[in-house]
Amino acid sequence: KAAFINSTLAPDAAREIEARAIDGDIDLLYVAPERFASDRFLNLLDRISISLFAIDEAHCVSQWGHDFRPEYRRLDLLPTRFAHVPRIALTATADTPTRKDIAENLHLTDAQCFLTGFDRPNITYRIETKGNAKQRLLSFLNREHVEDAGIVYCLSRRKTEDIAQWLTDNGRPALPYHAGLTQDVRQRHQDRFLREDGMIICATVAFGMGIDKPNVRFVAHLNLPKSMEAYYQETGRAGRDGLPANAWMNYDLSDIVSIRSMVAGSEAPEAQKRIESRKLDALVGLAETTKCRRQVILSYFGEDRHEPCGNCDTCLEPVETWDATEASRKALSAVYRTGQRFGPAHVIEVLIGRKTEKIRQNGHDNISVYAIGKDIAQPQWRSVFRQLLAMGYLQVDVEGHGGVYLTEDSRPVLRGEKVVEMRKDPGESKRATTRRLRDFDTEFENEEDRDLWERLRTMRRELATGQNVPPYVIFSDRTLWEMVRFKPRTLEDMMSINGVGVKKLDQYGLAFLDVMDGRR
Repeated sequence: KAAFINSTLAPDAAREIEARAIDGDIDLLYVAPERFASDRFLNLLDRISISLFAIDEAHCVSQWGHDFRPEYRRLDLLPTRFAHVPRIALTATADTPTRKDIAENLHLTDAQCFLTGFDRPNITYRIETKGNAKQRLLSFLNREHVEDAGIVYCLSRRKTEDIAQWLTDNGRPALPYHAGLTQDVRQRHQDRFLREDGMIICATVAFGMGIDKPNVRFVAHLNLPKSMEAYYQETGRAGRDGLPANAWMNYDLSDIVSIRSMVAGSEAPEAQKRIESRKLDALVGLAETTKCRRQVILSYFGEDRHEPCGNCDTCLEPVETWDATEASRKALSAVYRTGQRFGPAHVIEVLIGRKTEKIRQNGHDNISVYAIGKDIAQPQWRSVFRQLLAMGYLQVDVEGHGGVYLTEDSRPVLRGEKVVEMRKDPGESKRATTRRLRDFDTEFENEEDRDLWERLRTMRRELATGQNVPPYVIFSDRTLWEMVRFKPRTLEDMMSINGVGVKKLDQYGLAFLDVMDGRR
């Protein structure tokens, strides 16, 4: 028996839940930490027999966490006000400093710590740079996820609606989800995503908390998230059934500038802004790495993986590098000669010798670096500037409208004392030949198995519709896949299938055996 108390409840409904809690008629009561600022709520808790305080998303209590929320600090009263009640803190995205900070802030320094590991071996990580981001997304979906459900994360509300409409216009069922939609619309879109096969949700970070649809086959990002933790948390919504899934991201230089500006413009303390900036640096480092992406992710969270994973883009297609020392010196010189107050787009136009009004007005067609980079194409210059930012040779002036300036680390490069190696961005033709994610259709040994798979899915959908529940509540994709593989003929055989327990066997066993025997 579970219930929640929050601001959406009518007063009478909230009072009814409070009365039930006092009477011991509720097993789980969900509340937000803001409630602990209310003396009335604390007095209510004094009247309830509480067995455990479970603090979910515990990284929010830590200033080192990727989603610090000061109201979580109110929970530090638990060990004094409710000294007799055990406490447990839970999080899926806490590095070593964050875990230590959680323990200190929640007074759990003597508590046991259980770590289950951060590796998600069934997820293939892929990151590429923007060209036509929408078209690349569609190509990725049509190439690898023809009928699959998935999530597309976007930075803005408007973009979620634009992408959802564009995908729909191109034959893919998609819906937007963001905090600006009414509660009814959000609930309706969420329900359709949970219940319908192949539905794509285009969302801001407002979507995902509490969503546990196991057969999400991909999570796509059309913008860089704000931290490694956010990326790890959001990509972790794919493949929860243990079957192969894709984490695909397309990002650009402008993403770095946008997020840095958002951080700088926030009302957070300066110390918190520095932490958020370092977390963004770590994610940019992942995006630009030439190493195994899984090794980089696990290393960030304090885990060592000695061998490359063989299941990320840099492993499947090792990255080519080039000597970018001279190009870097030209780029850094151009930033300096133009006054360290312009964005990369303008500096690149100076380097390749464009004749724009902005260049003419600023006299940048008369400086020594004008047109010294015309031997390199504009997309490659964007890659150079992106990687110079990732390497720490350039920094974004967030108070200067996104201009870039030199860091102290750039001096050895400018003096020719340091060699700069950069990754080559793969061309479109190379992207098109990346290894296809294992798809059910390509794994079936024959047409009969593929037909059986479709008939099992049809049965699952009919049962789910009749019971008004999402299909995965009946059986997961993994369970259906094992039915195809092992072909159970009796109820006893069916019990050996992963995901089939006594209760589900009793409810659905005969119906699925009829499908197996060809009677349905």
